[in-house]
Amino acid sequence: MSITVIFFLGLIVAIIGVIPPGLLNMTAARISLKEGAGRGIMFSTGVSIVVFIQTYIAAIFARYLTNHQDIVEILKRVAFIIFVLITIYFFVLASKQKESKPETEIKSRHGRLLHGMLLSALNVFPIPYQAYMTITLVSFGWMNFEKLSIITYVTGASTGTFVVLYFYIFFFDKIKDKAFTSQKNMNYIIGSVTGIVALITFINIIKAW
Repeated sequence: MSITVIFFLGLIVAIIGVIPPGLLNMTAARISLKEGAGRGIMFSTGVSIVVFIQTYIAAIFARYLTNHQDIVEILKRVAFIIFVLITIYFFVLASKQKESKPETEIKSRHGRLLHGMLLSALNVFPIPYQAYMTITLVSFGWMNFEKLSIITYVTGASTGTFVVLYFYIFFFDKIKDKAFTSQKNMNYIIGSVTGIVALITFINIIKAW
């Protein structure tokens, strides 16, 4: 299979995994609305860098992760706790925020790059997701575990993540005058999304017992 096809496979798989509203893409949109598209893009770049690393780890340890479900279950429990805490944070932030007093910008572009990397690192879902998808693609003969194939796939996944985040930035920039894109409402939206993710994760943990 050519590296071009493998690249686009990684691109498509990442887009499918990231396009539903979630913590990372909604945060990218929020930063763009609050601080401008430039800082939203820097945040998205930080996210994509970590996704590159996460996808590479997932590809290398794909067989191990799928053959040892106990590790995946541990990751789910850690993710559940993280998303519960993030949900509480955004709801508390939204409840205390006053629309009449916009916050003074203190974040630099460099800071938003690190912010994106940190938040993406806390999101452990790409690892089991990409591990499963990698093994599926290998089983179909569409890629293999050779170094060039893995690097190409990982690059495609990182690019696909950035494309989706950029789409969110562009979309919310076009509707930024709408009422629901206010900072307070955006915090409520992000809190609701992470709350739903935490609930789904909790249900999956319960089912696994």
